[in-house]
Amino acid sequence: MFSIRKIANEFALAEHIVLYPGDCLDLLPTIPDNSLQLVVTSPPYNLGKEYEKRLNLDLYLKQQEAVIKECVRCLAPQGSICWQVGNYVDKGSIIPLDTVLYPLFAKLGLKMRNRIIWHFEHGLHCSRRFSGRYETIIWFTKSDDYVFNLDPVRVPQKYPGKKYFKGPNLGKYSCHPLGKNPGDVWLIPNVKSNHVEKTAHPCQFPVELVERLVLSLTNEGDWVLDPFVGTGTSIIAAIRHHRRGAGAETFPKYIEIAQQRISQELAGTLKTRPMYKPVFDPGQTGVNLKTPHWCKQKKDHQLKLIDISTRSEAKRKSLKLTPI
Repeated sequence: MFSIRKIANEFALAEHIVLYPGDCLDLLPTIPDNSLQLVVTSPPYNLGKEYEKRLNLDLYLKQQEAVIKECVRCLAPQGSICWQVGNYVDKGSIIPLDTVLYPLFAKLGLKMRNRIIWHFEHGLHCSRRFSGRYETIIWFTKSDDYVFNLDPVRVPQKYPGKKYFKGPNLGKYSCHPLGKNPGDVWLIPNVKSNHVEKTAHPCQFPVELVERLVLSLTNEGDWVLDPFVGTGTSIIAAIRHHRRGAGAETFPKYIEIAQQRISQELAGTLKTRPMYKPVFDPGQTGVNLKTPHWCKQKKDHQLKLIDISTRSEAKRKSLKLTPI
């Protein structure tokens, strides 16, 4: 951890932590060209949350383009940009924001390295479409010579005892001793009401999600910027791993929360979900919530629906298999 504990409110290369209380388009011009190693953010999704004003999609994309263009200017030649987004919903129809944002990055000469799926298991329940349980992280680099550190983010092997069964390595272990590549589908719990990191922010980044990007795409001492920093999660992930962190936030309530959380991180008291912690197993809480109530009450409506569905399926199969 850096010995300097100051949280600056203006950017300077000599600083370690910058929390700018204002619009990122006012912060970005103060950042020198080619000085950031990683830009990572979860921008507003144009859903009309309390921290954003719902806009026409074309106007929203123009605003995003202005921010992205400045971020690219500030990005080092070996740097990366990670833009984490979900869906824009218009009258019940969804528009995946990563698909409409991609041309903005490509036009600026950036190259996509991964489209990472962030999968989580809890969220709003839909009644007229399947409930959304993922968002995407689109990762771009400025050049072909970019920083990528795989070893710090390897995950446990599924079969660590697996060996080669033929060839010159016959009998030797085939798995990497440090673990496997985590792939491009990441199962990480989102920050809901019972999450240890939950604050007043309705759409909060989990720290471990950003940690994986910080560790793999930067080196110690590098600058990490989040132009929509919210409650400070990206800065926390950066300074936790001896990087420099900067971000901008316009909403006073979130600025205050970010200051508190960053200060707690510096003091070693911030509670977060640890990286690599296994996804929650409901069996750990006992059997009460694992036993469907319709198995206890034979006349339950849900049980009747299951029974009807099962009998209908059996009848369909029977008719299909009956010889003509």
